[in-house]
Amino acid sequence: MAVDAARARELALALPLASEAPHFDRVAFRTPRKMFATLSASAGDLNLLFDPDLRDFFCEQAPDAFTPVPGGWGRKGATRCDLQRVDEETLTSALRLAHQLARPGVKRR
Repeated sequence: MAVDAARARELALALPLASEAPHFDRVAFRTPRKMFATLSASAGDLNLLFDPDLRDFFCEQAPDAFTPVPGGWGRKGATRCDLQRVDEETLTSALRLAHQLARPGVKRR
């Protein structure tokens, strides 16, 4: 059931035009336009940059694995994924959707 950090990284970088870069104490995954996810240095969680609708969907469908990021980022849609509680299929779906929101030409609400 759990996804380790190395596998989460592979899944994120397998998306079209995805790259990684340092982001404070995390690793950011981004398209040429913007970030779509960040992985913690301790590798226990991945933050996905969703819109509020996707945040709500994943938090409702898998509440053990997904929670809103506290504060303003969470209100905008940022969602924490506990890698110890998510399966690979669900994480792959979440990464793809976050990646789609970060594509060039896509505007967030």
